[in-house]
Amino acid sequence: MDIILASSSPRRKELMKLIFDEFIIRPSEIEENIPSAINYELAAEYLASKKANSVVKKSDELVIGCDTVVTAGNIILGKPHDCKECRKMLRLLSGRTHSVYTGVSIIFNGKEFCFTEKTDVKFRNISDEEIEEYMNTGEPFDKAGGYGIQGRGALFVQSICGDYFNVVGLPVSRLNYELKKIVL
Repeated sequence: MDIILASSSPRRKELMKLIFDEFIIRPSEIEENIPSAINYELAAEYLASKKANSVVKKSDELVIGCDTVVTAGNIILGKPHDCKECRKMLRLLSGRTHSVYTGVSIIFNGKEFCFTEKTDVKFRNISDEEIEEYMNTGEPFDKAGGYGIQGRGALFVQSICGDYFNVVGLPVSRLNYELKKIVL
């Protein structure tokens, strides 16, 4: 059985190695657009499903698709496209708690299983100078919410409630648990 990760994320690739010794990277080419009618709590699961379904080729493959979204209140924060957008995101997150949702879609034997994991992250107050310094590293621009908790973005985190790896992009404990139920 081939195990497929429908992602090009280097962070997800590293986290998948905690579960599987061997797997195939088959990135999805879907547009990451979220229909306005979808509840923001289900947005990550919706995108994960689209990604997994777009790369499945054979019924005997086990395909895993993932997507992570960050929400501040009822605002979904994707990946910032430029400094202006990143600055706005980090100012919004400064001094408050936000939620990180990672949706996971598992396709196996022609059936799809989905779940969403949620982690709450509280940022300390961040100065404009710190935001500028962080943006100059280039780190925030390929990450939902404009920060990487596994990198220098950790310097802004006051506390988390939930799975740390979920914030990185793959809730490995929950994924491993769900896979054991599905494959066995």
